[in-house]
Amino acid sequence: MKNGRGEPRMTETIRPMRREDIGRVHELECLCFRTPWSKTALMGELKNEAAHYRVLERDGVIGGYAGMWVVLDEAHITNVAVMEPWRGQGCAERLMRAMMAMACTLGAELMTLEVRETNAPAQRLYRRLDFIQNGYRPRYYADSGEGALILWNTDIRKTLEKGRREL
Repeated sequence: MKNGRGEPRMTETIRPMRREDIGRVHELECLCFRTPWSKTALMGELKNEAAHYRVLERDGVIGGYAGMWVVLDEAHITNVAVMEPWRGQGCAERLMRAMMAMACTLGAELMTLEVRETNAPAQRLYRRLDFIQNGYRPRYYADSGEGALILWNTDIRKTLEKGRREL
């Protein structure tokens, strides 16, 4: 099957992270973050009942992933990573929307995350998804001493509904 430009159409899937994905997800951690989570930490998340992780896969290649913890009515995004060649194509937004939808299914109404104060592209994405700053953590990132903005979306269901109307 081909797209409108005559190129082969890629199959993109967002699915639960599995044990066999840990190696590739760790590679993404190392490519995307200065202080990546270890394979052991990622494996531990698969055993954590509060943790929920998804990978974004195109034609069998994992190029992004996201994770969150859900406790009562709150979801906390722990990680969002997309490999460099796939950035700027909406992958992170699709992952975030998938996480928001799952959070709603699990009973969450609110979602929070921390973002580096200098990560303008991520901040733009989160603003599009109705996150607002409601705090600051100075020197949050040990690798650089950089602070983190604490962002909240107080009605993730409303954000998802707004997104469906815009389609």
